[in-house]
Parts: sequence; C-alpha cells; structure tokens
Amino acid sequence: MKILAILLILLNAGLFVPAPADTTRILAFASILVALLVAVGLFRNSTPAPAPAAAEAVKPIPAAAPKNQAQAEVVTLLGVLQEKGRFIDFLMEDIAPFSDAEVGSVARAVHQGCKAAVNEHFKIEAICPEGEGSTLSVPAGYAADEFRLVGNLAGEAPFTGKVVHKGWRTTSVKLPRVLHADENHLPVIAPAQVEVS
Repeated sequence: MKILAILLILLNAGLFVPAPADTTRILAFASILVALLVAVGLFRNSTPAPAPAAAEAVKPIPAAAPKNQAQAEVVTLLGVLQEKGRFIDFLMEDIAPFSDAEVGSVARAVHQGCKAAVNEHFKIEAICPEGEGSTLSVPAGYAADEFRLVGNLAGEAPFTGKVVHKGWRTTSVKLPRVLHADENHLPVIAPAQVEVS
C-alpha cells in the first residue's frame, strides 16, 4: 500500500512538469488507476463497526480470512487490469526509447481495456458533472473529501470558483473475490506464457 501511495505522489508530481500533452494524459491516466488501487486497498483494510449484541441463537464463527486476503484481492484486481488492458505490461515497460506517437497508440489500447475492466467492477461518476472550466458554487458544509478548494480562500462559504478537475467518486464496488488466499503466497497477476516447440 505504501508503494502505491508513493507511486501516486510521483505520478501526480509528474503532472506539474511541463511535458507534451500525450505524456500528461498518460500520467493522469496512470495516476487515476493507482489512486483507484490505493482506494481499493484502503476500502479492504477498513474495519466495519461492531454490530450490536442481539438475543439470537449462537451462530458458528466463520473461519478467519487469511491475513493477506485484502492484498490478494488487490493483486487480483491488478490481474483483471492486466488481462483486459495489459496495464502492468504498459507500466513495467521502459517507454523512453519509443516515440510519443508509439506510446500514444499503445496507451489508447491500454485505456480501452482498463476502462472496460474498471467499468465492470466500479460504478464511477463525476463529482462536478458540469465539467472542467465551468463555474461552481461550493456551499457551506460541503464534503471536504469531495472538494479541494485552492486559490484565494477569504471569508466563509459559499465559495465560487472555476472547476479545475471535476473529481470522481465510486457509488458501487464489485471486486473480484479470492476464494482461497494463501497467507504465504499472493496470487499471480498474470502467468508467464511459454510456447513449447
């Protein structure tokens, strides 16, 4: 999880470096996917509030999930992104020797496959459907996790400003399940393929 968080910071920092539009789009896309993986990890590691005691018949205690169940499910999600969009292949490849046009054509295929995988497992909607560049009034009592206010913050809400990024939220999650996680071995993202002659 820490590695993903560091990668997310580096990808976001890369967006501030002047670069060609194709490179900026690739960094933004990679940043969104890594943020998604961090969110999935946080979601999986959160502990639900204990249920109130009820006067019910004693139920058998289910077998404890392996210690790395959440990690195994995140790795399985990476496997889905790899299978549908070759996401890991793209990230692990050294793209420096390739031209922007070559990277862009590959990024288009990765984008299409990963978008299909994300749409299969998450329902995602924009926080500001009006879109970037539109004017928005953020009311008093706004959700601090949904809006990041920047610029000249004087006075009290409501604040009016220009939408720089429309933001995203997930309204439903349907993660791939790992039925038999082994606490000593995480699942494979994608098996090596060997053509035998």
